[in-house]
Order: sequence, then structure tokens, then C-alpha cells
Amino acid sequence: MHEEFGPAYWEAHHRDHHQAGHQSRPHPHVTELDLEPGRALDAGCGEGADAIWLARAGWKVAAVDISPTALDRARHRAAEEGVTVEWIEADLTTWTPERAAFDLVVSSYAHPAGPFTALLRTLAAAVKPGGMLVVAGHQPSTHPLPGAHLTADMATAALDPREWEITTEEKSRAVTAPDGHEVVLEDMVLRARRLPA
Repeated sequence: MHEEFGPAYWEAHHRDHHQAGHQSRPHPHVTELDLEPGRALDAGCGEGADAIWLARAGWKVAAVDISPTALDRARHRAAEEGVTVEWIEADLTTWTPERAAFDLVVSSYAHPAGPFTALLRTLAAAVKPGGMLVVAGHQPSTHPLPGAHLTADMATAALDPREWEITTEEKSRAVTAPDGHEVVLEDMVLRARRLPA
């Protein structure tokens, strides 16, 4: 278990490390998707950048996060941008999404307080046949805490290849740390399409 990523960690993260513009841009692994809008779930939505982008693109979005501060900021920003998102405060390690209900499930850098493969299985169960699961996480080389890691082996362990078309991609991205300096992170992006029934 990785209790360091429990409710207190995420609330402090969003309360204490917020800066103007931080987490305001949607992630490229979301904006680069070429899918017809439908129903989407953003799991671990943080301050809502991906969820808001999806809503603007025509998706009907439900977005879940454990941090009340993050969700308050997300609600405020969605209202400013004139989009509707269903915001849900919940812990992804105990919350269960509606089964086979979403055309798209995205999760960008969620760090569960438990095994990442368990989170992947929970999110995968929410994807409709023909739908997509897109999950981004940190490579072990650039994040010190194991609960933040996503590897190709985890994706393979969590998803049945008879039910999923799976691709993984290692990507580098530059980010600005809370103290203002730029760092390069090595990430893993999982894209999996649930095969039609």
C-alpha cells in the first residue's frame, strides 16, 4: 500500500503547491485523441484541465478526484469556461464507476494509495465495448515513490489481451516544478481499446 498518496497528501498538494497556471493545460495524451465524443470519465481529475477540455470538445464528462480543493478549483474554472462537468469527490481506490458505461476513460498521473494494477482493472471495467482507456503515469526513473509508477508490465498484468487492443508509449515532457524550475519527466502512456463484444 502507498498511503503517502491518500486524502491528506492530495489535499495538501492542491492546497499548498498551487500556482497560477499550474495544472491549467490539458495533457497531450488527451488532446491528441481522435475520437467521436460520447461519455467520458476523468479519474483523478485534479483541477479539471482534461475534463474541461473534453467537455468543450463535446464529451459528456464525469470527473472524479479525492481533493475537495482541487474539485472546487475545477468547478470554478468550468463555470468560467461555460462547460458542464459532473464533479465527484471520491477515493479511486474505493469508488466504483458504473460498469461498461463510458466511451472513454482517462487518468492522468493518478497515484493510488494501493496497487496501480487494481486501479487499472477498476477503470477498465468502466469502458464500453469499443471504448478507450487512456492512462498516463510516471516511469520509475523520474519519480521517487513507487505508487506513482506505471509500466508496460502493469498494463499487461491488468488487461486481458483477448479483450483489449493495448499499446504503451514512453514519452518525455518538460514541466515547471512548484519552485519554478523546469524538470523533464519520463512517462508511460497506456492506450487500450476494448474489443467489441
